[in-house]
Amino acid sequence: MTSRTVKIPLALIVLVAFAAVPAFSQAGHGKGRLGGLVLDPDRNPVPGVKVTLKYAEVGNLVLETKTGKKGDWSFIGLGTGKWTLTVLAPGYMPYESVVRVSQLEANPKVEVVLGKADKAAGVISDDQSVVLLEQGNQFYKDGRYDEAIEAYQKFQEANPGLYQIQVSIADSYREKGDHDKAIAVYNEVLTLAASDLKLGREMSAKAFSGIGNCHLKQGRLQEAQDYFQKSIEASPKDAILAYNVGEIYFSNQALDEAVRYFELAAEIKADFPDPWLKLGYVYLNKADNAKAAESFEKFLVLEPEGERAALARNVLGLIKK
Repeated sequence: MTSRTVKIPLALIVLVAFAAVPAFSQAGHGKGRLGGLVLDPDRNPVPGVKVTLKYAEVGNLVLETKTGKKGDWSFIGLGTGKWTLTVLAPGYMPYESVVRVSQLEANPKVEVVLGKADKAAGVISDDQSVVLLEQGNQFYKDGRYDEAIEAYQKFQEANPGLYQIQVSIADSYREKGDHDKAIAVYNEVLTLAASDLKLGREMSAKAFSGIGNCHLKQGRLQEAQDYFQKSIEASPKDAILAYNVGEIYFSNQALDEAVRYFELAAEIKADFPDPWLKLGYVYLNKADNAKAAESFEKFLVLEPEGERAALARNVLGLIKK
């Protein structure tokens, strides 16, 4: 059976796939379980800490819980895919990471060790700071960037050592179209990150990527490429970073560059299914159905079940007819 070389609009494929997956409105729900511990630097349990889990695929599913007396937490009824885990506690540095959940096998426990230092080193000072940070994040997600900036700046006033919040401030300026201001704030982050032995490389990578995104939004492709490359060099083993750069290029229809970074993400982390899924869509946009099918098949090897797998199978069915 041969693959056609006709370019199929991505929006049409997604709509057809939606119709074939009745449970898609419940994206993020499933039979998966995830749990773990929150510990202080001495590995003692931290009770009563807020733990948030946000589905990072499709939809806006957010789950919350608090740690028990032994610092334990758990979530049930999770769908397969990528989730963002956030732990915020007064007196500790914020914690955030991306975790993958499977419904086919037991998910390993996630052990979160919170960083604690004096205020100058960057810890959340009080419960109100947690509220401000959450408000800023919600405003950003809702596209209310001026309000996000205001909340983030109030958070920074209460927590002057947490320079990392400036990345969120710069992101907000970028998304509202004030690219010069965004770049200026990203550069402030780079200056502060240079003396940060713990988080400096990660924050530099985020700042370089943010500047690259600003240039890309303004059509300065070479400048964007230069800064994205600096971002990867700052954190060369970060598959999520490479994937995010691919996402930025894909959203701007710079397809060859998107392929490069999605492939890099897959190379850095061999069991990371997301790059293969996006490569499938990129190749569809490039009217290369053979490579699209190959990419979707590699994705399905790594993620054989769940909403995204159902979508990928439906797309495969369309392009292999």
